[in-house]
Amino acid sequence: MLTRRHFIQTTTALFSASVSGPVLANTWPTGSQKASWDARVTPLGYDAATSNPWGVHERFLPRRVQANDGLIPGDIHVDAVARYLYHIEDGGTAMRYGVAIARGNLYEPGTYTIRRKVEWPRWTPTASMIERNPEYAQFKDGMEPGPTNALGSRALYLYVGNRDTYLRIHGTPQPKSIGGRASSGCVRMIMAHINDLYPNVKVGSTAYLYSAEDTVTG
Repeated sequence: MLTRRHFIQTTTALFSASVSGPVLANTWPTGSQKASWDARVTPLGYDAATSNPWGVHERFLPRRVQANDGLIPGDIHVDAVARYLYHIEDGGTAMRYGVAIARGNLYEPGTYTIRRKVEWPRWTPTASMIERNPEYAQFKDGMEPGPTNALGSRALYLYVGNRDTYLRIHGTPQPKSIGGRASSGCVRMIMAHINDLYPNVKVGSTAYLYSAEDTVTG
């Protein structure tokens, strides 16, 4: 099991906006529909460091922090104890975001490869998810993309080798869950925040999900 370690220094620096990048082409939703939905989930006058219409704890707002030496730019580290996701940058910094993780033993620490990324994805619950939550049966053939979709506005798909684990780092229509344990296995982010993160994550990057059971020591 991958265990938590001190991989980030917590000195805070000023936030700066993410750089835009290419998006994946899909026939549905259309580009105009994606733009419309993005506008719906982005607060008016959005500033990532201060906008908080969701009412989450201030510490879960995006911050640029100093990363420890030796971490690889582009990689993602999820501290499941503190409920933080760190995206390592060039120059020794990282962007830190608040997240929610899975309930109970559904959280799966490990080392994963991001092999796919999708804007406004479709969500299809697995058979085990439907067994645990029978109300999901209505979506057994998939839930259409949109602001109420369980995967939200963006999704990063986690693989082990070429095997899809069905674990995702994704947006959520339930932002008040951030900081808690709420999902069926995935790592959740506020949609406006994952929209910032998404263009900076490259397919082939590594995502480290650390144990949720370690004790916070500092």
